[in-house]
Amino acid sequence: MRLVGDNLTCVRGGREVFAGLNFSVSAGEALVVTGRNGAGKSSLLRVIAGLVATASGTVALEGGDAESPPGEQAHYLGHLDAVKPSLSVCENLAFWSAYLGGQPDAIDESLEAVGLEPLAGLLAAYLSAGQRRRLSIARLLAAPRPLWLLDEPTSALDQPSQQKLAELMRGHLAGGGLIVAAAHGPIGLDGARELRLGAP
Repeated sequence: MRLVGDNLTCVRGGREVFAGLNFSVSAGEALVVTGRNGAGKSSLLRVIAGLVATASGTVALEGGDAESPPGEQAHYLGHLDAVKPSLSVCENLAFWSAYLGGQPDAIDESLEAVGLEPLAGLLAAYLSAGQRRRLSIARLLAAPRPLWLLDEPTSALDQPSQQKLAELMRGHLAGGGLIVAAAHGPIGLDGARELRLGAP
């Protein structure tokens, strides 16, 4: 499986964010997208996810489901955590698992993997920013998909949680998954390739 971006140009608000961008990521690889604020890191992830249209170019997931665009075969973890405050931790994850086609018996295991199993019955309204982020990360595990699109994945996470996330990412890659992550600094994947956007 290989994710390929060919001659991508993105225009937002009448401004060209990036142009003529080419990249590829193969199974078991991670690509870390870096660059200054406004260089287009988040925009690139949103283009791959199918949330933003390109002005030109194409994105394809070779070896995946040919009838589905890459975004439908991906998990997108953005800046905003998709958490409903009035639902419990477990109910939030159960909703996303069902919506994304996950298995119900994976919910407890996913919460345990991010250290939230003791809080399963707690309303999400009472979670800290880091706990909300961990709940969003649990979604990656509850409904497996080959491509993870992670925008500043370590945001709001303490050091132990960052280390746990790195372990989960390495496990995903070891299983043949792909990761494209936007970041300003290291995310715990020493072998990741870098795609730098904008001027140095």
